[in-house]
Amino acid sequence: MHPISAILGSVALLLLGGGLLNTLITLTGNDYGFSKTMLGLIMSGYFAGFTCGTFVSGRLIQRIGHIRSFAFCAAICGSVALLHYLWVNAWAWLALRFVYGLAFVTLVTVIESWLNTRAQKEDRGKVFATYMVVNLGAIAVAQQLLRLDTGEAFTAFAIAAIFICWAVLPITITSRSQPHISEKASSSLRKLLKFAPLPVASALLSGLAMGAFWSMTPLFAQEQGFSRGDIGLLMSMTIVGGALFQLPVGRYSDKHDRRKVLLTLCIAASLLMLITTFATGLTSLITLYFLWGGFSFALYPIAVALLIDQLHPDEVISGTTDMLVLHGAGAALAPLLAGSLMNAFGVHALPAYVAAVLLVLGCYAVLQIRRMSVLPAGETAHFEPMVQTSAEVLEMISKEESDPEREEARADEAKH
Repeated sequence: MHPISAILGSVALLLLGGGLLNTLITLTGNDYGFSKTMLGLIMSGYFAGFTCGTFVSGRLIQRIGHIRSFAFCAAICGSVALLHYLWVNAWAWLALRFVYGLAFVTLVTVIESWLNTRAQKEDRGKVFATYMVVNLGAIAVAQQLLRLDTGEAFTAFAIAAIFICWAVLPITITSRSQPHISEKASSSLRKLLKFAPLPVASALLSGLAMGAFWSMTPLFAQEQGFSRGDIGLLMSMTIVGGALFQLPVGRYSDKHDRRKVLLTLCIAASLLMLITTFATGLTSLITLYFLWGGFSFALYPIAVALLIDQLHPDEVISGTTDMLVLHGAGAALAPLLAGSLMNAFGVHALPAYVAAVLLVLGCYAVLQIRRMSVLPAGETAHFEPMVQTSAEVLEMISKEESDPEREEARADEAKH
């Protein structure tokens, strides 16, 4: 792992700052008196910027290189973090979140393209798994930084900006050559809608659920009277649950009908989210969210694996890139929808909204299972744990899946 240690160091620092900032903005915006609808719109700005940035980040990197792109976008993200404190205006925050999303996806693209290039064929799975562990671990730890809040909003925003700026240090000091950014695969969304409607729907609807969780759960907990330290613990334990459950759930899906696994996850996650409306104490709420994270975090990666099951290897990159865009579009719309409902019906509209979205996905899964008993098969995919990424890491998955030696190993496993 030594060749990628600097990259992983930058990942950890970047997500410590970014993870703190995402939660902090919701809580601070509520303290400033922004309406829940406006807060939802502000948080949607980040996901909209992230999704739009997937189309332009590659061009920037090709033009000025990986290290300069990373330094350029880290400077933007760090300064944007501080501007939230200096420029307290709801519409200004919306613009800042959009710009932050545009810059952040470029940072992620730089990191993941570098990992993609550095990962040797035999180590690709280990590199991907390590990256996801660092990713989720840093976001979980970032929530605990809320405990450093001294009552001055500037302190927390400054801490977030410091970590984002520090992320530049490991990656700029490396002496290794910069990787090549591949051309963006052409879209195949129309084709996917015809023969793989369930993965497409799963990408969009899981985005609608997860975008609401990331953006509005801190507000939901704050309105329940929990302290910032308690809110950080709630978010951290949800992420830990998601990290711990993903692999066993995913490996189970490798050996069973993924559609039925997806259906089970939707039902379980929907019920758990509805039960949270009756939770009165921090312990019970944390327990429910821990379990909910375990089930819900696996939905998108299972949808990706389900899609890859039905694709020819040459179609995997374009197909999974479309899935990423759909998931991002859902996540961009989610905070606005959830915030509007919370503004109209109270904070318990958030778990009701998330439960309804997951229930709709579960019902659609039932229809697809009844409609088609056996799926058209392409290359059998292995589940890979995943959070919001760039198209570069999806390319890493596709290379892993199409590895001839791995396919031969799978064939041997099947014989035994």
